Amino acid sequence: MYAVVKTGGKQYKVQEGDTIRVEKLEGKEGDTIELDSVLMLTDGDKVTVGKPLVEGASVSATVKAQGRGKKIRIIKFKRRKHYRKTAGHRQAYTELAITGIKA
Repeated sequence: MYAVVKTGGKQYKVQEGDTIRVEKLEGKEGDTIELDSVLMLTDGDKVTVGKPLVEGASVSATVKAQGRGKKIRIIKFKRRKHYRKTAGHRQAYTELAITGIKA
């Protein structure tokens, strides 16, 4: 059984036992989170597609870690104008362990 879940503006295909990295969600390590935005459920040959969400379906997950990704360098540069600007960005993420899918 697997599900397609939407969180943080992105879609993830998950099944029980998977570990995924999503945009930062509130919660401490060890907390349980319910993801209610289920777009599709598949159980063997039975496929349920939501319009836009599957009613009554949810995915439960446990927060494994809160962290920040690798640093991305942002460089703005204009030639012959003596203009150079650099900045950096580290995106925050939440690592989730999928514990169950409820249809």
